Parts: sequence; C-alpha cells; structure tokens
Amino acid sequence: MPNPYEIVSTFWQLMQSNDFTAVGVVLHDDYTLDWPQSNERIRGRVAFAQINAEYPAAGAWHFTINRLVANETEACSDVSVTDGQVQARAISFFTMQDGLIIKQVEYWPEPYPAPANRQHLVEPIA
Repeated sequence: MPNPYEIVSTFWQLMQSNDFTAVGVVLHDDYTLDWPQSNERIRGRVAFAQINAEYPAAGAWHFTINRLVANETEACSDVSVTDGQVQARAISFFTMQDGLIIKQVEYWPEPYPAPANRQHLVEPIA
C-alpha cells in the first residue's frame, strides 16, 4: 500500500494533468475537502472534479510542490499554483484511510507586501 507521501505526490501529479476526474483514484469514497477561509466543504469525487473544472482559468493549471511532509497517516503540502495569469499558494493537510485521501483541509493565503516598519529586521525571501 502506498504511503501518505506517495499518495499526495500522486494527487499533485494528477492535478497537473488538469483531468480532475482522474484525481478521484486517490480519493476515498467518503472524501471531503474543507476550505475554512470561505467556510465551504466539498464532498465526494464528483463535486471535487466539478468545482476544479468549473473554476475560472486563463489556461491549464500548473502545480509546483514547494514542500511535502508526511507521517504514517497524514501529509501536508505547500504548493504554488498558476494558470499563467493568476499565481497562488495552497497549504493542504491530508488525512489517509485505506490508502486513500479521506480528508483534505486547504488554505489559500493571500500574499501581501511586508510592512515598512519592520524592514530593518527582515530580508526578502526571493
């Protein structure tokens, strides 16, 4: 049985295909995805595929894994996402059951400029 690291790696590889129905092979029958910032829950493979397919995009979505960590039952990923115009970052927490993703909680933080009052204490990351 694949471990959580492998399962989430496969999840993001399948997302990269932009065939969101295909992602269902790593989703449990009782899969849920929570977006706490907007207070939304997506339940099941069909709704997951449809919400991703219907999301407005300028082109194909590209996903870059910045970091992925996992233990025996959970994983967390930091992923950059772009459609060529929009650039975003998703922090996702995954819970596994029976070798599949049963629960995902995802945060889409908005970037903001660093406050000037701490400029003397920081440096740009990149």
